[in-house]
Amino acid sequence: MISDYSEGVAYIDDHYVPLRDARIPITDRGFLRSDATYDVAHVWKGNFFRLDDHIERFFWSMEQLRMSLPLNHAEIRHILEQCVSKSGLRDAYVQMTCTRGVPPRGSRDPRECTNRFYAFSQPFVWIATQQQQQRGVSMVISDVQRIAPEALDTRIKNFHWLDLTMGIFDAYDQGALVAVLSDNAGNVTEGAGFNVFSVKGGALTTPERNVFEGMTRRTVIDMARQFGIPCQLTAMPRAQLKDADEIFITSTAGGIMPVTQLDGRPVGDGQIGPMTQQLQRSYWHRTSSDPRNTPVPYENTMEKENI
Repeated sequence: MISDYSEGVAYIDDHYVPLRDARIPITDRGFLRSDATYDVAHVWKGNFFRLDDHIERFFWSMEQLRMSLPLNHAEIRHILEQCVSKSGLRDAYVQMTCTRGVPPRGSRDPRECTNRFYAFSQPFVWIATQQQQQRGVSMVISDVQRIAPEALDTRIKNFHWLDLTMGIFDAYDQGALVAVLSDNAGNVTEGAGFNVFSVKGGALTTPERNVFEGMTRRTVIDMARQFGIPCQLTAMPRAQLKDADEIFITSTAGGIMPVTQLDGRPVGDGQIGPMTQQLQRSYWHRTSSDPRNTPVPYENTMEKENI
């Protein structure tokens, strides 16, 4: 019997299975305690973008959470490649996850758990669809506070998303698509799965503290250096974001996405700005041509296109 991998592929317990059939133990602390870390790479037109950088960051996150796996960088890379190869997806969202694992019966000691590795691929995920991006997305500055980095280093990608999820509800309640959270000093931080940039007077600014240092964020900073665009990593008060000429958000799930409305008011003239357009074009060009790209070793030439 041939497995149907058209909706994606998961890797669990040394086996590849259709994504819809993937299961994890209900007693895994990753589920019970959000005791896990993960990273997400993407495949675009048959190429992984900065896959080695994603895996390197994944190992760093595990180290910070005192986790480890009996897999090295190359082995994880091979598993992720196989998840995409078996699915045939040309454009894909690919996640690797390490959970604390299942504790011995009656134990609360995380040191007694055997850490577990999971991975999966699925069709590409968009925070804002291409149609939404053509007119720009609406965003609000939420009153929900981002968890403080003194509690948990937000550079570690993790499943603690309740503050971010409440921000999503806040956006929907106000008729917007996305919300960016603030810290306890009133500075803008990040949103659910994305970083934020402002443009003012031809210069870029993005929050430096209390944010996950996204791979797309890194790429924008690299492009700014290449194009000679001033780019400052610093605290960003709410008022500064509201005064921006242009705003865009960045994520593996969508690249560079323009924001044309903030808190119900137009950003700048309400149109997608020239710097946002320049960086957006350059980003998608890089996803196809960057020397750090990794071609997916598809199992056959009849590669399936995303629906």
